Amino acid sequence: MKHKDTLGFVIKTLDNLFFRNMFAYETRQKGVDEITVMHGWILGFLYENREKNIFQKDIEIEFSIARSTVTSIVKLMEKKGYILRESVEADARLKRLVLTERGKQIHEQHISYIDMLEEQCKRNISQEEIEIFLKIAGKLKQNLEEDIQKREGQKW
Repeated sequence: MKHKDTLGFVIKTLDNLFFRNMFAYETRQKGVDEITVMHGWILGFLYENREKNIFQKDIEIEFSIARSTVTSIVKLMEKKGYILRESVEADARLKRLVLTERGKQIHEQHISYIDMLEEQCKRNISQEEIEIFLKIAGKLKQNLEEDIQKREGQKW
């Protein structure tokens, strides 16, 4: 099998193209490329869940990324003024993640670009094909998560 026919290659290529298109549009429209892709996804997650207490662990689970990666991202987002870490009354050790006004504004600017790009990606694809793709993608994700859990349970 050629590497271009592997799932990993196709998924990574689609990811690259999606975000190259998004940032090309944003740069043309605003002349800036202010946030990273992951920052944008996290801002969206916090925005959609702003009525809930969201912690770093929730980000790890939602985006399937390592604790150390989330810690670095959260520190940078806090430094840039997108989020705050606030203590929780029940346990001062826990820090919930809260969007700042700046974080909300940036999310609201970016979401329109993401929605537009989403529609462009769906061009010439039927709703049935989209549902099949999402179902298959869900199975791929589940398989990969199960394998990670199995390996984490084993000693290396």
